Amino acid sequence: MKTSIINTIAGLEKFGIKAIRLCIVVVFLWIGGLKFFTYEADGIVPFVANSPFMSFFYNYPADYKQHMNKEGELIAVNHEWHIQNNTYGFSKGLGILLITMAVLVALHPVAPLCSMIGSILISIMTLGTLSFLITTPESWVPHLTDHQWGFPYLSARGRLVIKDLVIFGGTLVTMSDSATAYLNRHPRV
Repeated sequence: MKTSIINTIAGLEKFGIKAIRLCIVVVFLWIGGLKFFTYEADGIVPFVANSPFMSFFYNYPADYKQHMNKEGELIAVNHEWHIQNNTYGFSKGLGILLITMAVLVALHPVAPLCSMIGSILISIMTLGTLSFLITTPESWVPHLTDHQWGFPYLSARGRLVIKDLVIFGGTLVTMSDSATAYLNRHPRV
């Protein structure tokens, strides 16, 4: 009995690869779609504003702290500032990119090379997202009254970011699988 369970689990590799690919597609379609909504665009502001690689997308990245809306909160004056800051324009562009990458990964059955490229792009993006742990002060518990603050105490934003390690690992699996499928279809490459 124990051996049959282990054999069954050992046989899940191909299913696991398909599940990883599907999960990556669902996450990137969903999060990409949310980038078109105000609360999601507002939520990524600290990451973008503090990033040396992305802050140039905003017109006033240094001023974001006094214009933050909480999730579910819409303060008109802050919303207007975010319009002027290009918060929503950037977020929509990012949403289009995320959705495009998800579609590329989903093309694996018909276009494994495109799927491999999508996985590569997502892996690069996840490394960029992980850089927020270094560049975004809000990724760590602030020093208020508790003695547990700073590194290694991840805030809610930091816990959100660290999960990209799993997505990065998943993209290595899906890009390898797509490359193998492509080479099997084009053995002379």
